[in-house]
Amino acid sequence: MAKTIIITGAGSGIGRATAQAFLDAGYKVGLIGRRKYTLDATANGHENALALPCDVSDADAVETAFSTAFSNWGRLDVLFNNAGIGSPAMPIDEIPVQTWLDVVNINLTGSFLCARAAFALMRAQSPQGGRIINNGSISAHAPRPGSLPYTSTKHAITGLTKTLSLDGRPFDIACSQIDIGNALTDMAIPMTKGVPQADGTIKAEATMDVAHVADAVLHMANLPLETNVQFMTIMASKMPFVGRG
Repeated sequence: MAKTIIITGAGSGIGRATAQAFLDAGYKVGLIGRRKYTLDATANGHENALALPCDVSDADAVETAFSTAFSNWGRLDVLFNNAGIGSPAMPIDEIPVQTWLDVVNINLTGSFLCARAAFALMRAQSPQGGRIINNGSISAHAPRPGSLPYTSTKHAITGLTKTLSLDGRPFDIACSQIDIGNALTDMAIPMTKGVPQADGTIKAEATMDVAHVADAVLHMANLPLETNVQFMTIMASKMPFVGRG
């Protein structure tokens, strides 16, 4: 029987690349994102892709999406909690309160809601268990200048991962975090041209092929539940993280 995964933020970037890698590997893949046409583009007509248009910050919409997937498959093996947004770089006193709320709602509340829905299904199904993989970020360790909303949520994702890892043990629910640095997606194109550094300069940064991220998530997902990659950092080798600033 084919294994199943729900991937959030599946309409573009890391989510799209990961979804396509899992489809190629024989998984049934639920695609969550706000715009159906981008999910359809990711699916590209694949028979094992299930588009689940959903705003991850909407609790009712999340429950509906996960229920729809479970009704189709009868089981949920993996969640890749990937959906996230950033905001323009600026100091805290220039950040609109609504910008803070928008980033928290998607990156943190959305991850909570999706993990909550997945956990409930994994706990109740037979055989019990599953795996939740959270997309952290290099910013879960070291911030970029002016990134307060994004960095705060990514630090919080680490707390979500650790607590889910503990709370999932009685139910064979494993939880992992992948911290990604400079995967070349549309969002990362500015890094190839020049982005602010901690010393006040603007410099281009090294990037890596997003396919390597997809392969890493697939590796984590394919492990037996008695084995877990608790935290993985995958990054462009020459990006400024070790020694950032």
